Amino acid sequence: MATKADLQIFEDRQVLAQAAAGQVAAAARKAIAQHQPFRLVLSGGSTPRAMHHVLSQPDYVEQIDWPLVQIFWGDERCVPPEHPDSNYRMAEETLLQHIPIPAGNIHRIYGELSPQQAAADYQRRMAELFNLRPDESGIPFPRFDLILLGLGPDGHTASLFPGSDALAEKHLWATGVTHDQPPEPLVARVTLTLPVIQAAHQIIFLVAGGDKANRLAEVLSPAVGEPLPAQLATPSNGKLLWLVDRAAAAGLR
Repeated sequence: MATKADLQIFEDRQVLAQAAAGQVAAAARKAIAQHQPFRLVLSGGSTPRAMHHVLSQPDYVEQIDWPLVQIFWGDERCVPPEHPDSNYRMAEETLLQHIPIPAGNIHRIYGELSPQQAAADYQRRMAELFNLRPDESGIPFPRFDLILLGLGPDGHTASLFPGSDALAEKHLWATGVTHDQPPEPLVARVTLTLPVIQAAHQIIFLVAGGDKANRLAEVLSPAVGEPLPAQLATPSNGKLLWLVDRAAAAGLR
C-alpha cells in the first residue's frame, strides 16, 4: 500500500461507532481551523449508520460547526433518493435531519439519473464547489479532507469492485458502474474514482463483523497478484486509518 495504515481495534460495533464519530469531529475541527469548509465524504452500509447516530447526539452536534461542513458521498446506487437502498436516504434519516447543516451544504449524487448523467453531473458540481478546472487528464483532482469507506466481502470499496473497468479510470472524478456479481443485486451505481480517493487528506475505513475477518486480513497483507480495490484506496499524500471491531479483526495476527 502507498501509505502506511494505522489500525485501531475496538471491542464491538458501538465502541467502534463512538471512535469513528470522534475521528470525524476531530477532523472537522482541524480542517475548519486551518481552512473552511470541512469537506466530508460519507459511505453507505450498516457501520456508518451507527456512527451517524453518535454524531447526531447533542454532545457531538455541538462539537462540529455544521454550517462550515460540506457533505458528499463516495458512491450511490442509481435509485431515487427516497428508495430504501439509497445511501443518501440512509444518511438523511440517521444524520442529516438531526444536525443544523444548511441544505445547500449537502451534495448528493443524483441516483435518479442514468449512471453516465449522474457521474458527469457530480463531477461538474464538485469542480464548481472546489473552484477547480480540470484538464483532460482530470488534474487537478479535488482533495477531500476526509473520505469514509467500507470494505465489501469481495474486497470492494465505494462501488469499485474487483475486475471493474472503473479501477482503471485515470481521468474522470466519478464514473458509472454496473455490478452483477452475487451477492450484490444487479444495479447501476456511481462512484468516486481511485484518483479522487487517493488525493484525500485522510481516508478512514470502518469495518465491523466476523464476516469481514478473512477479507480484512487479506487487504491488510501485502498484495499478492492483482490488488483488491480496498488495497488501492490509499492516500498518495495523506493519512490512512482502519477502525475495526474485534470480530472483523479475528483473522489478523
